[in-house]
Parts: sequence; C-alpha cells; structure tokens
Amino acid sequence: MSAVLAYALAWGAFGLIHSLLARAAVKDRLRPLFGRGYRLAYNLFAGLCFAAVAWVGAVTLGNWPAFELPFPVAVGLGGIHLAGWAVMIWAARHTDLSRLGGLAQWRGQDDDGPLTQAGPYRLCRHPLYLGGHLILWGLALSPLGLATAAFGSTYLVIGAAFEERDLRKRYGAPYAEYCRRVPFLFPRIN
Repeated sequence: MSAVLAYALAWGAFGLIHSLLARAAVKDRLRPLFGRGYRLAYNLFAGLCFAAVAWVGAVTLGNWPAFELPFPVAVGLGGIHLAGWAVMIWAARHTDLSRLGGLAQWRGQDDDGPLTQAGPYRLCRHPLYLGGHLILWGLALSPLGLATAAFGSTYLVIGAAFEERDLRKRYGAPYAEYCRRVPFLFPRIN
C-alpha cells in the first residue's frame, strides 16, 4: 500500500469515527455511559484518534524530504500559517471553549449555548475551520505537510457540512437567517 494511501485511510477513519460519535443517535446511546462527561470523553477520544493519524503520517511520509521552495514562497506559506493562528485565536475569543471542550457540561451546564454571531462569526460561519485550513496549508512545505493540508481540509469541509445540519436543527429560523447573511467559510471581500 502506498504511503499516501495509508495516510488517506487514516484520515478517512478519523473523520468517520469523529463524525459518527457526533451524531445525535450515537450520543443518545453513549451518554448514559459517560453522563455529563460525554463531550469531554468525546474530545479526549478524538485527540487520541488524531494522534494516531499523526503517527501514521510521521511513519509513512515523515522521512520524505521537504520541497525545495523559493524563499518568497516559503515565507508566504509561513504567513498563511500565522494568519491561520490569528484567525483561530480571534474565533476562540468569541467561542465558549469550556462548552466546546466539554468542561461546561461536566459542571452541569447545557450542551447548547447561544448562537454566536460576533467577531469573526459575523464574517463567516466557521472561522475556527477557516483558521484550521490556513494553518494546514501554511505547513504544506513537504509531502507530509501537503498531504495533511489536503486530507485535513477535506475533513474540515465535510465536518462543517455535518455541523451545519445540526446547527440548523438546533437554532432553527435564527440560524437560517444567519446563513442567508453570512458566508459558510470564506468571508466576502468587498
């Protein structure tokens, strides 16, 4: 099996497991086992699965040499990477990270918080994912980095589409109106 195919399969397995565990029917079956700690357990398990994907990438593609890029291209990719972190941090400041991480639920708070439309969320509906894309593509300096960017971006787009469906169910008409006003992933540039 080729190295790239093995890495693609690892990403595919991660995406499938992560998305299945986020489905309401699966949550309903597993929540009795974990109680208020379900979201926290979900995130810890996702972290372990992601570590396994990273290990597969390191083993299969980690020894391949970096691309010989012109200096301005390498600097540009570094800028894209840093911009991704800036977007991610900005979005995190407008996100209830305690709820996202599962600590709020562990303390007995509800799963659903208010619909966030402030800060970067007024420019695109998924700024955390946008930051993730930029971070990944800014690291495309080697075959491993390029494969990670391609597979990670594919996962982020598919995951965001599933999340959209859940958000439409959760927030109803206010989310539908938000979708009419605000682009999915990339802000409009006027």
